[in-house]
Amino acid sequence: MTGRKELNYKPLFNEQDLKKRVSELGKEISDQYQGEELICVGVLKGSVVFMADLVRAITVPLQMEFIGVKSYDGTSSTGHVQITTDLTADIKGKNVLIIEDIVDTGMTLDYLINLLKVRGPKSLRICALLSKPDAHIMKNDVDYVGYEISKEFVVGYGLDLDGDFRQLPYVAQVME
Repeated sequence: MTGRKELNYKPLFNEQDLKKRVSELGKEISDQYQGEELICVGVLKGSVVFMADLVRAITVPLQMEFIGVKSYDGTSSTGHVQITTDLTADIKGKNVLIIEDIVDTGMTLDYLINLLKVRGPKSLRICALLSKPDAHIMKNDVDYVGYEISKEFVVGYGLDLDGDFRQLPYVAQVME
């Protein structure tokens, strides 16, 4: 693997797996929003790679927005969510799809949903590449999930370890 750190890993989802699943998600989302417009809100930085592929698989008119949050230090959640970048568009009366790389406890998503709901969107749904249902303590549901995984820490395809390994074209489990 490339990056500043050495890493023991086990591949979970290769490039072909990801491409196929993202295409399926794009079709499902397009079917859901047929005849409507959509604002896709990528959660920075982890969702960028997934979002870039996903929006190309969605066939309804859409706009792209980003929101930046920080809630991790290394491989551990801090339990505190910090907004680092806010939306630039008004979402009032719009269909909004939050795009996440991974849902671990879901606390970050609960925070984002509460933050965005007060802005008056027409609808607010969540799409995540990966979800760890055994770790969820969130109050909200994820509407579209690429893959469910257990509690392992993963990198690649936008997911990082202290900023490294996002560029990998696959998702890999970090081995202790």
